[in-house]
Amino acid sequence: KRRRSDPASGTRRRRGPLDRDRLRRGARLFLAGIGETDLGRELKRTPERVADAWSTEIVAGYRTDPARLLATTFRAREDGMVVVSAIPFASVCVHHLLPFRGTAHIAYLPDGRLVGLSKIARVVDALARRLQLQERLTRQVVECLDASLRPKGAACRMEAEHLCMTIRGARQKESRVVTSAYTGAFTRDAALRAEFHRMTVRHAG
Repeated sequence: KRRRSDPASGTRRRRGPLDRDRLRRGARLFLAGIGETDLGRELKRTPERVADAWSTEIVAGYRTDPARLLATTFRAREDGMVVVSAIPFASVCVHHLLPFRGTAHIAYLPDGRLVGLSKIARVVDALARRLQLQERLTRQVVECLDASLRPKGAACRMEAEHLCMTIRGARQKESRVVTSAYTGAFTRDAALRAEFHRMTVRHAG
């Protein structure tokens, strides 16, 4: 049977523990692989800096459970669309280990439960700080909201610039990738999706 992915896990495969020593050794091997065999002067502490950056910040999202960020909710009668626009995020492409960064626009239709708006931004950050595909990241955000809040529907649109497109390959410096994902009422109702788009498109670009 095909193993189903956990929307909060960011991967179908089982992950081992983070290993700073391997990160350091890997950075040294990478530098040697591109011809930098002399680690004197400015490269002397590069392996240590790489290990520190990756272990404490760049992939810190692996140590955060996004569902727990949404665990505290409060009951409310409001049922109108809740929109959080222009949430900045940065992630790393799983294919080339190059960064991509942009903004996320998120909405949900409450069904008796609301969550603090800052928690939604923290969910985006936690899921982004993993090796990612933008398409998968977009889907994970709405799946996390859907599983935790049980709303009538959730929506997410992301716009990002990918260094794997701007500094290699096609080298399209002005290109941006736009992805979207929907659940519930947003999937069924084109007018609702259009309203979400109108409420957030002014932040595009």
